[in-house]
Amino acid sequence: MTPITEVEGRRVALSNLEKVLYPETGFTKGELLHYYATTAEVLLPHLRDRAVSFLRYPDGPDGQVFFTKNVPPGTPEWVATAEVPRSEGPARMVVVQDLASLVWAANLVTEFHTHQWLVRSPDEADRLVLDLDPGAPATIVHCCEVALWLRERLAADGIEAYAKTAGSKGLHLLAAVRGSSSERTSEYAKELAVEAERALPRLVVHRMTKSLRPGKVFVDWSQNAGRKTTAAPYTLRARRLPLVSAPVRWEEVAECRNAAQLEFLADDVAPRLQDHGDLLAGLLDPGRAVPLP
Repeated sequence: MTPITEVEGRRVALSNLEKVLYPETGFTKGELLHYYATTAEVLLPHLRDRAVSFLRYPDGPDGQVFFTKNVPPGTPEWVATAEVPRSEGPARMVVVQDLASLVWAANLVTEFHTHQWLVRSPDEADRLVLDLDPGAPATIVHCCEVALWLRERLAADGIEAYAKTAGSKGLHLLAAVRGSSSERTSEYAKELAVEAERALPRLVVHRMTKSLRPGKVFVDWSQNAGRKTTAAPYTLRARRLPLVSAPVRWEEVAECRNAAQLEFLADDVAPRLQDHGDLLAGLLDPGRAVPLP
């Protein structure tokens, strides 16, 4: 029988709690649900009012991995949804607004991915994102060097940058912005990527062409497109280990000399929250959002 738990007055069905999702560490589905429930206080504000894409891996990262963008069949009626624009016509997506919805979604075994805009204003980007993706043999150590350059460049335009690990092999830089469309935000992000390539030609590439990327950091500016989503802060990733897309301090970025220094597992997050709180809290303060130049 599928166990039923009550979360904030909602009945949520849980399943296969003993299933091992990450064989290398023995991390189970029950532990995944515990992780999301115990990080909800910091995770939910980064999901709230945003349409969510699910990257699902119900049998672990070695099993089938697939995106779910539309509202999944069987979604409880109390889970919030929103109509969102798409090139092929409007679609309806889940909006994770509360703990019960988070636990329900986590039971699907998913990475959480969000757009850079809120469902109430899809025509205005409120986030700028730069996805720093290293091409082997480059690593996150090289991403850190690029991130520090981009941080200074953004600061010159009055924009405060925040950093988090991708939870795979790279870094994400985020900033709170206002007053621009996704198209304009993408243009600005591309301008930054091109500038970074000119300033650091041996380290940076702004084009996705695979032949250009070995040993360099691809500054992916295209994640700002209105249709695209990026892994949310604190989401677990469908990787070999239960790695988290974890916020990091700029001191950690500057001091990184080994890729392992910026690898954070699910069990690492609670102590970091106790020590630092939500390092991305500034993104949630409307007063800190600035217009693009």
